[in-house]
Amino acid sequence: MKRRHFIKNASLTGVGLTVGSSLIACAQENSKNEKTSVVANPKASLPLVIATWNVPNATSKAWETLKKGGSALDAVEKGCMVEEADVNNTSVGKGGLPDRDGRVTLDACIMDKHGNCGSVVYLENIVHAVSVARKVMEDTPHVMLAGKGAEQYAYELGMPKDNLLTESSKKAWEAWKVKSEYKPIINIENHDTIGMLAIDENGDISGACTTSGLAYKMAGRVGDSPIIGSGLFVDNEIGACVATGLGEEVVKTVGSFLVVELMRQGKSPQEACEEAINRIVSKPNSNYKDFQVGYIAVNKQGETGSYSIHNGFSMTKFQNGENTNQTSNHFIKTE
Repeated sequence: MKRRHFIKNASLTGVGLTVGSSLIACAQENSKNEKTSVVANPKASLPLVIATWNVPNATSKAWETLKKGGSALDAVEKGCMVEEADVNNTSVGKGGLPDRDGRVTLDACIMDKHGNCGSVVYLENIVHAVSVARKVMEDTPHVMLAGKGAEQYAYELGMPKDNLLTESSKKAWEAWKVKSEYKPIINIENHDTIGMLAIDENGDISGACTTSGLAYKMAGRVGDSPIIGSGLFVDNEIGACVATGLGEEVVKTVGSFLVVELMRQGKSPQEACEEAINRIVSKPNSNYKDFQVGYIAVNKQGETGSYSIHNGFSMTKFQNGENTNQTSNHFIKTE
């Protein structure tokens, strides 16, 4: 699925699509402010996996891991690894679009039910950044490793060196260099992080996210994806959230932490995601029409939510043996 191309077309048209909610929720919310909220399911079936974008292979792998007795932590790692290894996915892992200098650099993080977390930033030559992040969490006294230090650690773990720049991504980079637009271009350079959240049969929550970051970014740029609290946050007593889109805007509001804290205050995952987007678009002088941000979230009861600024964002959900992609509601209804 070419999410980057899909969002480009969707946002440029500005055509609104609404998420399929219950008739009750639609009637209540539309009568107030035209928002649509997902109705809570207090008896949600576990296990449960959700992920940003249309990634059925990734959620299928995570579900398979859970059904075999794996933990939520195992599930999110295995699920993210599917996308990291997919060379047709130009926003994650091998095949990711490079920075301005033609170097593919990866960011990833992971967080478990105990609040432990690990992260890698600006990692080169290693396909499975999420696995390195897990090892940072489990086997080092640190939370984050960067650049050459992260790469060297991966080699010490026995991970092979791999050229992440595929021929396809190289050609795209060479075509971009003709004009070399300096600033990020809406839904062309906005990155499409794969974020995944899972609840296992014990009710324990974990999350992970992985990305090759903004296409044609400045060398050294790091977005929200490896930043705990911005790109990902898990609180096993409350719930979890993961973000995608223009990371600079997510960082400014510590978005994923915000969503979890809003759930702690009693908001549903859907309400919390909507409020987090509102925090971004309501900022003075916000140019939110020029970038995309999306959130997905789950609470301890297994209720889920997703919301974005622009049309085109979606969430893949695996529950009750069904692997479905759900179009998210969005802030901008018309352009």
